Amino acid sequence: MSELVVRRSVTIHAPAKTTWRVLTDNTFIPQYMFGCIAETDWQPGSPLLWKGAADGKLYVKGAIVTFDAPRLLRYMTIDPNDPEVPDLPENYLTMSFSIREENTGCRLEMVAEGFNTVAKGTERYQEVNAGDDSLLLAIKEIAETLTD
Repeated sequence: MSELVVRRSVTIHAPAKTTWRVLTDNTFIPQYMFGCIAETDWQPGSPLLWKGAADGKLYVKGAIVTFDAPRLLRYMTIDPNDPEVPDLPENYLTMSFSIREENTGCRLEMVAEGFNTVAKGTERYQEVNAGDDSLLLAIKEIAETLTD
């Protein structure tokens, strides 16, 4: 079976540092992350908990792998509310957000991987791959309206 990877990207007409701020600051995160905030100190190895800003419910959990501002954020993630996917290290997906400066701003790329080795991998891959670009487009919209 070929490697199951979801890769999406968008050009943002804003500096990389502005895009990074949108990506990692809870002032902006609920606007693109489905109403969730990120509870973390952003240090590699630290927990990352995506909780509802309004209800405090834990929706996604994981751990920071790489935090290289303003270039690369990588973390492991799992849905703790899916009883069919045991909370074991081998069931965590890897999410990466990389930012590359370009002439008119920057390029934000999101990569989701690890589907080949996790429980319900094909199903989880299909769910993520079927999604639209709303997360990236929301980050783009927020970043382009900010002035640093």
